[in-house]
Amino acid sequence: MQFSELGLSNDILLALTEKGYTEPSPIQAKAIPAVLSGQDIMAAAQTGTGKTAGFTLPILQKLLETNTTNKVKPNNTRVLILTPTRELAAQIYDNIKVYSKYLNLSSDVIFGGVKINPQMQRLRQGVDILVATPGRLLDLHSQNAIKFNQLEMLVLDEADRMLDMGFIHDIKKIIKVLPTTRQNLLFSATFSPEIRLLAKQLVNDPVEISVAAENTTASTIEHWLIAVDKNKKGSLLHHLITSEQWPQVLVFCRTKHGANKLTKVLESQGHKAAAIHGNKSQNARTKALAGFKDKSIQVLIATDIAARGIDISQLPYVVNFDLPNVQEDYVHRIGRTGRAGVEGQAVSLVSADEYQQLVDIEHVIQQHITRRDVEGFMPQNILPESRDIKPIKNKKPKKIKGLNDDKAKRSEHKNGQRSKSNKKGHTNQDKQGKAFSSTTSKKPNKSNTNTNSNNTNNSSDPYHKTR
Repeated sequence: MQFSELGLSNDILLALTEKGYTEPSPIQAKAIPAVLSGQDIMAAAQTGTGKTAGFTLPILQKLLETNTTNKVKPNNTRVLILTPTRELAAQIYDNIKVYSKYLNLSSDVIFGGVKINPQMQRLRQGVDILVATPGRLLDLHSQNAIKFNQLEMLVLDEADRMLDMGFIHDIKKIIKVLPTTRQNLLFSATFSPEIRLLAKQLVNDPVEISVAAENTTASTIEHWLIAVDKNKKGSLLHHLITSEQWPQVLVFCRTKHGANKLTKVLESQGHKAAAIHGNKSQNARTKALAGFKDKSIQVLIATDIAARGIDISQLPYVVNFDLPNVQEDYVHRIGRTGRAGVEGQAVSLVSADEYQQLVDIEHVIQQHITRRDVEGFMPQNILPESRDIKPIKNKKPKKIKGLNDDKAKRSEHKNGQRSKSNKKGHTNQDKQGKAFSSTTSKKPNKSNTNTNSNNTNNSSDPYHKTR
């Protein structure tokens, strides 16, 4: 199939041709016709499969067809795309600008971490497509800088990550102020029970699209692990970068502090490195990402906030310096390489204390990760052999705060009514109970507690040196 067979305008096709795109990916081939039909969509696809184009291309086509009769008004938008992170919002916006190069359509992106006034000024003209993170969108709406009177479509991208990051309350607030008549598109890496519960509140009779089994790794990615002592990880990473002559590598750390620490170590070893995480200012994050894209920065160290927001064409290597705490994030981390059909490699540096995380990851992806040894870095603390992989069982939805708020409030109201009806009958008993309690209760004796401190040995690896 060619893009020319999907009902897209010549101007959109020209922009795609200039980017070298001729054949749609499986998710694009299924999603584009479905979105153009006007139906609500629930689409699941692993990272790196081109799902952003799967919804942006048909959105541009639909807006183009009605652009002459439905001009956007000041402080309004016709399409709202919600994303969990600033990096992902900027990435989607960049793609929209490329695809709409020859179209008379406007687009903008808003997120926190930067001044709000310039965003308010840009929105005064109105915008056809607005890409936003939930928090900043609510701030702008509360100041009447953005209205939704003309909204035609709502896109919720990376819905599973939205839930993981606790955005459910913001999403519910946003949905309440949107027109009820609109087309809804929900894109997620998985169709987990939690996502289906969210979808019931968002989409109407949706078309379900799925192009790969849940949490599968892309066939274009060669991924393996190296068992290594925790205090040797920094030295091993330096060895891999230099001995293998890696031109560019994205490294994932579990914590912000760890990312900063590793950046300083790599810089002291002569590598051009930068860190990107939630404590960095937006300007610092943008600068680091831009430097990594133009290859002036060789090593980018990131936390999981960037796992789904970094799109580097032909990124060759990804390293898990620490295994993620959330098993599913493994797929999204290594999915930063091997994108758009280009092959990539991902290596995890695994210490013995991460064994349970390794077991959980292998269970989620339903495969054992190949192990390789590196001479000079054989661990003293042996990483146990992987366990047999059992099939994944269907799970009940996790109790995510916010998804069932309405039901909880109804239950609370009923219990309150019961309490009122029983209050009079229990008044005397309560008084008697309080009197009894006041005469019999005694204050507990204070006791001294001793705290133990663990002593740690200084390591030869500068990444793990302690004060």
